[in-house]
Amino acid sequence: MEFLAEMTRISESALDQLFPQTLTDTSCVYIEKEREIWVATEMCAQYIESNVDSIVVRENGKALGIVGGYDVLDHLRKNPTKDFQFHHKIEEVMFKELPQIDQKTKLKDLINTWKDSRRAFAVIPKESGEFSPISARKMLELGKRIKTDISVSSLPKKKIITFSQDDSLGKVINLMFENNARKLLLENSKQFISDRIILGHISQLNKFEKDIDNYLDIPIKDLSLDYVNELKEDVKFDKLCYIMDKMDHPFVIYNDAPISPWDICLALSQDMSAPLATEYQKIVTCPHCGKDIQ
Repeated sequence: MEFLAEMTRISESALDQLFPQTLTDTSCVYIEKEREIWVATEMCAQYIESNVDSIVVRENGKALGIVGGYDVLDHLRKNPTKDFQFHHKIEEVMFKELPQIDQKTKLKDLINTWKDSRRAFAVIPKESGEFSPISARKMLELGKRIKTDISVSSLPKKKIITFSQDDSLGKVINLMFENNARKLLLENSKQFISDRIILGHISQLNKFEKDIDNYLDIPIKDLSLDYVNELKEDVKFDKLCYIMDKMDHPFVIYNDAPISPWDICLALSQDMSAPLATEYQKIVTCPHCGKDIQ
């Protein structure tokens, strides 16, 4: 593994410096603004928490804005009926600003934009006229290449937000918005729920259940939850990012503190200076003692 010769000020660096090979290697996913909301629900369930994370909304080939889990769930709180899903259009729920940046945008400016919009997603124009997405998930790719003494215990500790097995879907969604959290833990367990899990369940109900009066009244126990990865060691920043990047739903807990890709973004936006590897060397763990093999 090779490192750049000089220490890199991560937050002050342009995106094309931080991602010289892969900044625009993924294409955006698009949807027309006249499509029904149920289509956006299904697409968000498939793509959020990936590098794509939000869907770009277009009209006649022109990008107008985005729709993501935040937008769909926010409007579900106000219009929790199947009729709204099938008889209203995406243009009614979309975020009507296109979060467009360029390859020379500094990392700190990108993350500040995400803080302001409450959506960790932006698009970068390509020579073809299409766009590439960049999201919080992409920052795990960067974190894997940073050689620093920062470890998971150095990250700011957040409070775990929990929900009860007896809660309704509406109560859980409200908890997410009240605490600005995309994932909540089931109390007294290692299971969690996320916006992606909720949207996936609603998408299935849209297809197979005819008689639903109010989505918010659905018992949360009807949903299939995921299990959180609990870290036992105070791993370094690069290994933390490596562990999370392998997950479909990146989310870990260390010493009762939850860590998501957004926490990685916040760490990268600080005044961090570190050698930056040109590529990530996969960490191999000894099967006998459990220690990393250098």
